[in-house]
Amino acid sequence: METYLIQLATAFIGSFGFAMLFNLRNRSLFAGALGGFFTWLIYLIVRSCGDAGIFLSSVIASGVGALYAELLARIFKCPATLFYIPAVVPLISGSSLYYTMSAAVDADWEGVRNYGLETLYFTLGIACGIFLVSGVLHIVRENRHKKST
Repeated sequence: METYLIQLATAFIGSFGFAMLFNLRNRSLFAGALGGFFTWLIYLIVRSCGDAGIFLSSVIASGVGALYAELLARIFKCPATLFYIPAVVPLISGSSLYYTMSAAVDADWEGVRNYGLETLYFTLGIACGIFLVSGVLHIVRENRHKKST
């Protein structure tokens, strides 16, 4: 339990740093950092429930992060991209990428394959989650616009 709390705290702090980097201000800075906290929380919950792998956990977590970013974009009247990045930062798999490169330098091709696939699953999961949410929201907006005209 303590490790989960530490992970959630560092997810918030890391997202806070990226929110500052993207010049989020005042209330939007804290709200943007909460996106990373919620995204990592969802990842941990999905990962611990059942037999969900890295890919599915990343898709669901980044989808929740994308929904959160879209909601904040409407509330603060600014582009959703400003909130997407801090929300998905905790999902970026720095360790597996590092171990992939380390294995490549050591000519450990089995390690390259294993860690490389893990990195790929994280990356594709993040992209698919954001793509699915953004696509569905775009279709909903288009249908709403067509009905109003």
